[in-house]
Amino acid sequence: MGVRPNGLAYDPRRGRLLAAHVGDPGIPGSCTVSIVDVRSRKHLAGVAVAGRTRWTVYDPVADAFHVNIAEPPQIVVVDAGDPVRIRRVVTIPHAGPHGLDIDVAHRRLFCACDAGVLVELDADSGQVVATNAIAGVPDVVFFNVALGRLYVAIGDPGVIQVFDTAPLCHRETVTTEPGAHTLAFDAARNVVCAFLPATHRAAVYADDAP
Repeated sequence: MGVRPNGLAYDPRRGRLLAAHVGDPGIPGSCTVSIVDVRSRKHLAGVAVAGRTRWTVYDPVADAFHVNIAEPPQIVVVDAGDPVRIRRVVTIPHAGPHGLDIDVAHRRLFCACDAGVLVELDADSGQVVATNAIAGVPDVVFFNVALGRLYVAIGDPGVIQVFDTAPLCHRETVTTEPGAHTLAFDAARNVVCAFLPATHRAAVYADDAP
């Protein structure tokens, strides 16, 4: 494995896990991604990327991993079948790509950037389809396939912003607490859980609005 693993994405067909490593500024070339065979627990491949990694997702249609790079702002597309090969690099027009998720059926990537912008991209071409302002520096994002909604966690001021995605537009802002930037999503029940570090709690929200 590499230095300071961060984002993870899983290829269920091959049983392979991609680990994206944040790296260490004091160690040249330490920003990398690694492929691990989960069944054999063996490291299969590693490839250097241009900068600090953030979130990553697996795309079963393209059979590729999409990996956010904070600086320079880009998404690296790694071939899942040949993980030492980078298929392409997509430049993101806003600083700090951070949270990332995918609408596989409609071929859309949702990239939340530290610049306070949510970017929707075509997953196949990398072209920007739409943008929307968000309330601050984001962290975790999750796409709700059933409802076509995206949840964006923002630690400062402490909110979850909910977006409809067809088309991309802000739906509502839910207050959590300052510092709450980590989410979990239960797709079976349409439930979002926000971890509240200041008060040592978890808040549970049901998204049942039509």
